[in-house]
Amino acid sequence: MFDRSLFQPRLDKPKVVITDHDFDNVDVETEILEAIGAEVIALQAKSEDDLFQIAPVCAAMINQYARIGLKTISKMQKCEVIARYGVGVDIVDVEAATKNGIIVTNVQDYCTEEVADHAIAMWLSLARKLSDYDRATHQGIWKWQSGQPIYRLRGRTMGIVSFGKIGQAIASRARAFGVSVIAFDPYVSAKEAADLDVELVSKKDLLARSDYVLMQAPMTPETYHFLSHSEFSIMKPGAILVNTGRGPTVDNVALYHALTEGSLAAAGLDDPEEEPAKKRNWSPMDNAIFSLSNVLVTPHAAYYSEESLHQARVTAAIQVAKVLTGQKPDYTVNAHSIVK
Repeated sequence: MFDRSLFQPRLDKPKVVITDHDFDNVDVETEILEAIGAEVIALQAKSEDDLFQIAPVCAAMINQYARIGLKTISKMQKCEVIARYGVGVDIVDVEAATKNGIIVTNVQDYCTEEVADHAIAMWLSLARKLSDYDRATHQGIWKWQSGQPIYRLRGRTMGIVSFGKIGQAIASRARAFGVSVIAFDPYVSAKEAADLDVELVSKKDLLARSDYVLMQAPMTPETYHFLSHSEFSIMKPGAILVNTGRGPTVDNVALYHALTEGSLAAAGLDDPEEEPAKKRNWSPMDNAIFSLSNVLVTPHAAYYSEESLHQARVTAAIQVAKVLTGQKPDYTVNAHSIVK
């Protein structure tokens, strides 16, 4: 909750720019930021060019999908903080911000339950062929064979890529269905995984052994196209892929080939590689993945519940309010590297 008494309003009316948003209004952010004397300016930027005019005078930026890169940051003269609505900061040039003394914040620990639930829902829907049955029955076909073949979950292997809080929450849910869980994460110790009854394995081993691969990887230079042609070639025939992490971690061209050539049975994507929300003009015709009936796609909605969305908005705004009033933010990715 936002406690106004913790903040001393600024008299210079700093400009806080919300670069873009896909919710109805910015009333939540405005209430918090106007309490510290800030002026909130809401845009719908689809490219960095849309930010150049406001960059020199803003004291803060909050972004959802719009990229805040070197070109924008180099124009900033007053900016003190860039706040992301989510966990990932791959659409902020953190290095450039740090060099310019700008704090970058994110929102942590806010959608673990939602993403884990979404991943499991996608997995079960694909494994039990719910979309196939739904299409068939709507067409007047009442046969259990519409989903054939379907295999029992119990006794099969689920491989989780990235075993942080969300990966661990997925594992705890999956175990209830009788699957064995293995994981790949170079930043997690084997003991930590073993304590959760999960075997930590290599990337190659996970892909070769898993009947179901659930991706929860963040977007970094190392994870770009983490799954591509060579990786799909070593996966089990008939395997199912679910990606509730970043879209570009899966090469969609390679995925299309794997799905159409029969090596993969199905895929669930919470976000395709191109992230449609970041484009000014987008059509499903732009990506062949959308033509496949064995692909389930949701519009980057895994994080969403009314509660998690509100939490993300409040938290992002509070980080800005804290920085602009001289307080330490709760979540920062670069404050330790900024020399004042």
